[in-house]
Amino acid sequence: MILATDLDGTFLAGSAAQRHRLYRLVDQHPGIALVFITGRGLEAVMPLLSDPAIPRPDYIVCDVGATVVHGHTLQPLQPLQSMIDAHWPGEQVVAEAMRPFTALQRQDVPQERRCSYFCDPATLAPLRAQIQQTAAELGCDVLYSADRYLDILPPDTDKGRTLAALARLLELPRERILVAGDTLNDLSMYQAGFRGVCVGESEPALTAATADLANTYHAHEPGCGGIVEAIEHFGLLAADDPYLHAPTAARAQGAELVMVYHRLPFDEAIEDGKLVQRPPRSPNGIIPSLLSFFEGGQRGSWVAWGIDDPKHRPFQRHVQVDAQHYPTLRATRVPLSRQDVDIFYKRFSKEAFWPMLHVFWERARFREDDWQVFLKVNRRFAEAVADEAAHGATVWIHDYNLWMVPAALRELRPDLKIAFFHHTYFPSADVFNVVPWRREIIGSLLCCDYIGFHIPRQVENFVDVVRGAMPAERLAWESCAPRFLTYGCAVGLDTMTTRLRVGDRDVALGAHPVGTDVRRIRNLLARAEVRNDLFKLRREIGARKLVLSVERLDYTKGTLAKLEAFERVLEQYPEHCGKVTLLMVCVPAAREMTVYRTLQNQIEQAVGRINGRFSRLDWTPVRFFAQALPFEQVVAHYAAAQVMWITPLRDGLNLVAKEFVATQGIEGTPGVLVLSEFAGAAAELKGAVLTNPHDPADLAAGLLQALSMPEEEASARLRQLQGIVEYYDVDRWGRDFLAAVEGSDTPAS
Repeated sequence: MILATDLDGTFLAGSAAQRHRLYRLVDQHPGIALVFITGRGLEAVMPLLSDPAIPRPDYIVCDVGATVVHGHTLQPLQPLQSMIDAHWPGEQVVAEAMRPFTALQRQDVPQERRCSYFCDPATLAPLRAQIQQTAAELGCDVLYSADRYLDILPPDTDKGRTLAALARLLELPRERILVAGDTLNDLSMYQAGFRGVCVGESEPALTAATADLANTYHAHEPGCGGIVEAIEHFGLLAADDPYLHAPTAARAQGAELVMVYHRLPFDEAIEDGKLVQRPPRSPNGIIPSLLSFFEGGQRGSWVAWGIDDPKHRPFQRHVQVDAQHYPTLRATRVPLSRQDVDIFYKRFSKEAFWPMLHVFWERARFREDDWQVFLKVNRRFAEAVADEAAHGATVWIHDYNLWMVPAALRELRPDLKIAFFHHTYFPSADVFNVVPWRREIIGSLLCCDYIGFHIPRQVENFVDVVRGAMPAERLAWESCAPRFLTYGCAVGLDTMTTRLRVGDRDVALGAHPVGTDVRRIRNLLARAEVRNDLFKLRREIGARKLVLSVERLDYTKGTLAKLEAFERVLEQYPEHCGKVTLLMVCVPAAREMTVYRTLQNQIEQAVGRINGRFSRLDWTPVRFFAQALPFEQVVAHYAAAQVMWITPLRDGLNLVAKEFVATQGIEGTPGVLVLSEFAGAAAELKGAVLTNPHDPADLAAGLLQALSMPEEEASARLRQLQGIVEYYDVDRWGRDFLAAVEGSDTPAS
């Protein structure tokens, strides 16, 4: 069957349950084609195409029949569109001809091959004949609606005639076409002889005008419910069609809280042909915090990928996380091949989305084949969550690798509360819009009940992208001060949107900078081996000042610019030669990520150049380690340093800065944090020396300020920073986020 439906009041109306039922039927049934046929202009239809809850139409007829495009490409359907165009004199010609009718007010809505006006019924009556004559002289038709609106259109153009022409062009069987509408504007579709349904609560004038049409059914249910009624009334699908009936309700049993993360809370290995768990090799303070939510007996599931290796079958879908500490939590492993992981995570996420998110859009490489793998993987995650979650459960999805999970999950389980936290930076529209699939991504995120970012700037960047893609209403906002800097850094902002309305859906938003695990750092500093490492470092550095840099190998981190700034300091201020050492720990990328090889070579060459220029027999200015250090050793380095130099060109947050502050605070030492003002943490960490990594002079000046800072000032700054980091630790971050999710149902004030 072919469903040709009006939008407002029809396909977009009805109860949420009825809309979900019809959308699911149209989206999944292999035998249904969909045509949007609307008075909206194409621009006004495009936001609907971004909503993953609404099925994508095969064809779109806009502007009351004057515009016809393919639903997937949005390209004009030829030769039908050219035939309509040939008889349209042009917008400016029509507007000029209608200008003498000053009682008419032009509608300021997107439109093509059509001029639309508001009119008062009493004023319109004596002008009708003149308007009709003026339109006829242009070779155009006039379409009236409810005596309050009129359209000047190309001749012989309305919804019914354009749909009939479309049916002839595509050789669609007329007896399989069902038209649906709710206003007199839709009358021409019924008069064209198609089977039709006037949905419940239709405009009385339409109901009266179609009362004697044999093929028109007047439904009881409004909107989508009325369309389903008509499908059953006309027998367009078999009574036992499995797609026609609503899916069974979600089971009551299952996980009450579902964590959806790309990695498991443990590392996996195969020993003697069996899957075994090991403690995570790389430190991640977030994972213990997320696990803590399952300590109280709450039934939970942790959904992450597992490698589906043909050599180790059958695939183990469920494993216990920790029976002693989390007896009601199990890990749900989503089976992915090594190739899926390589494409979805190591290649596509890092080569397409990572550079764009960090405002290096010229480095982004977008491949349609990779996008299809990304969609497939995200769909598998959504299906796994749908199988695990109890009715009404809360689902917490993490980061950009899983952007498309909310869309698929909302379709599968509309009963769930979906929350998303974006761990990376989120750029503004002029950057994000380079993504070919930006509308699909934003549409998916808007299926969430709550979306969290690190800082207000990232929230507003997201709002900026949404408003450029679809109509959105800002329902609520709040001041960023005093929690965050407003005008004091590059990522500061004064107010932040906390609630958006898009269509009939409200989405709550918030800023939640991830905290560090202060308790873990305190425990490490009490260990004998860490104290021993710290003693050795201090003895090795001696009276010199240690400037520490710890970061991953990545072009977003500004490592080369930092080295050049350090070289500038030694060159222009020779009194620092021999008195300061820059120790750089640069964690290399996985071997498969070849995009970073050139960068590593450039960094190593810069280190060699600086050491070659300034080294002495008893002093090497730059000590460079291209390896990952155990977290215990990293903490010892934090404690030994006098200056922490963190200068990313763009960063979502930067936890290293907080770890340094926590370590120095526990040790009672006055370390100075020099932080890029383009790191998200800059908006939160009041007391840091902020620097612009894009300005070589300012980069050098920030380091010089830290090296020459009086101890009293350094101590005062550190106390301020420590108060922030200790209060807003990782546990508070998790509690605050989930509390905001639970409160997201509260109506906007």
